[in-house]
This record gives sequence, structure tokens and C-alpha cells, in this order.
Amino acid sequence: MTIIILSLNTQIKLSVSTLNVQDCVDWVMSPECGGIDVFIGTVRNATKGKAVIRLEFEAYEKMAVSEMQKIAQQAIAQWPIQKISIHHRTGVLQIGEIPVIIAISAAHRDAAFDACRYIIDTLKQTVPIWKKEIFEDGEVWVAAHP
Repeated sequence: MTIIILSLNTQIKLSVSTLNVQDCVDWVMSPECGGIDVFIGTVRNATKGKAVIRLEFEAYEKMAVSEMQKIAQQAIAQWPIQKISIHHRTGVLQIGEIPVIIAISAAHRDAAFDACRYIIDTLKQTVPIWKKEIFEDGEVWVAAHP
């Protein structure tokens, strides 16, 4: 399943399909902007010294998309940014795959950097997307949200 919400300055996507970094960059590209900041979250092979086999992401989809939209609007209200693209993946992801991409364009880099950090930090705290790490000897849910 894929949910995409578009507005004039935001693109929100929640999908079980592979995410594409260039799609996010292309969407936020604008002649008014002097900088694009991109955060790409990837599945790493270890956590706290334990080998990770894979990650599994689950979401309360409707609420997750709504919360990502809310975070994007908060960032737009706080910084002079032009466009925001937030894509998050659900399902089973292997080492090296991309679960999240955030791309932001702004006239100046400081706003893009600050807004990007705010969005990823807030997303991890408030969006109902849950991550399960699978190890050789077990599994654990990480940072479960409301």
C-alpha cells in the first residue's frame, strides 16, 4: 500500500515500496532555492554491538501520514523553506535499504539544515511508525510511539 499526500509545498509518502532519493530531490528542486538538504536513513548492520539481520516497520497509516503532514507544516511555519518531501517505508527492510528520506529546499542552507533536523527528530518522537530490529538471537521493538 502507498499513501501520497501532496500540497503546494509538501509531499508526504508512506509506502511498502522501495523509496527513491532522486524523486524527493526532484520534487523539492526550485529556482528560488540556493540549497537542498537531504536526510537518508539507512538500515545499518549492527546496534549496540549486536548484528542486525533486518528491520521491520509497522505504522498506523492514516495517523502517520497526518502527523508527518503536521510536522512539515510546523517546519514551514518556523523556517523560511520552500518545499518539503517526507517519504517513509514500512514492511521488511534489509541491511542497506532506505526506510526514510527527508528533502528540504530553501533559499539559504541554514534553514534547510535546521528544518531537516527538526523533521527527523520530531518524526521519530511523534509519528506512529514502529521499528522492530531482528537479530540472530531475538528481536526488539525500538522507540515505540503512542
